Amino acid sequence: MKNIAIFASGAGSNARKIIDHFRHSGLAKVTLILSNKAEAGIFRIAEEEQIPAVLIDKEAFFRGDRYVKLLQDAKTDLVVLAGFLWKVPANLIAAFPGHIINIHPALLPKFGGKGMYGHFVHEAVLAAGETESGITIHYVNEKYDDGGVILQERCAISPDDTPETLARKVQVLEHQWFPLIVERLLTSES
Repeated sequence: MKNIAIFASGAGSNARKIIDHFRHSGLAKVTLILSNKAEAGIFRIAEEEQIPAVLIDKEAFFRGDRYVKLLQDAKTDLVVLAGFLWKVPANLIAAFPGHIINIHPALLPKFGGKGMYGHFVHEAVLAAGETESGITIHYVNEKYDDGGVILQERCAISPDDTPETLARKVQVLEHQWFPLIVERLLTSES
C-alpha cells in the first residue's frame, strides 16, 4: 500500500477527490494532510476522514528538516500539492526527488509563477484574450510552476466567461484528472 501526503492551503476539493478515489483501493491511501492555514477547509476534511493533519509552522518549514522527517516517518511515497500556495523548500524536494507533484489551473508555462494562483490565474488568462485554458499537472522543482509537465488538459473559453465561470470549467478538469494521474504515477512505481 502506497502512502500519499497532501499539502493544501484552501477548501481541499482536489484533496477530497483524491481521498475518495483511493478510498477502497488496494494501491494507495492518503495518510497525511498538511496545511499552512489554520482556517483551511482541508482540516475539516482530514477530521471527517480521520486522516492525521498538521498545521505547518512557516519558520520550521523553510528552515530545518522537521517536515522532511515527518514525511519520511509517515513512509510517504508521493507528495501531492493540491492548492498549496508556498514554494516547496529545496531540502524537501531533495528528499523526495521526482515524488512531489502539483496541479496548476492554467496551461503552463503561461500564467505560472509567484502570485499566479486561484482567481489571479483566471483573470490573467481572460485579460490576455486566450481562447483556451486548462490544467497542468507537473513535477515540483525549486522554481514556481517550473517542473516537468506530466499532463495538460484543455477547456475552451467562451466570450462571456468570467474568472468565476472559467474557474468552474478548470475545476472540472482538476477533479477528473488529478486522482487519475496520482494513480498512474503510483502504479508505474509498483
